[in-house]
Amino acid sequence: MFFVRKSDNKRDPRIGTGRTGEDLAVCYLESHGYTIVERNYRMRIGEIDIIARDGECLVFVEVKTRRSSRFGSPFDAVDFRKQQQVSRVALAFMTQNRCGEMPVRFDVIGVHLEKQSPRIELIKNAFEYCG
Repeated sequence: MFFVRKSDNKRDPRIGTGRTGEDLAVCYLESHGYTIVERNYRMRIGEIDIIARDGECLVFVEVKTRRSSRFGSPFDAVDFRKQQQVSRVALAFMTQNRCGEMPVRFDVIGVHLEKQSPRIELIKNAFEYCG
């Protein structure tokens, strides 16, 4: 079951949209056997939306949420620059938490907040490490 949270930020509704998408993504991942390790892992150089385990694999998940297709697919927003940023933050997380020997994967979740019900798409291994 998925719950859509209304924006709790009066100034910028995109923050509420993004948070709703991340909440839905966490529910989706957990229902597919992932274990959530951390959410919104922030560093000066960037942020990773979700860090999870899928079996023995450490998975860094970027979540993009759209209310319409007016600005393209959610996946279009994960360009090479974003992939580099996520990769750098992932490397820092792995170094800080001493998990350099674990297999790693980068997934992207697209959340489409449609009027009837949200639609969630997962691309496993969406990109390789881009250092």
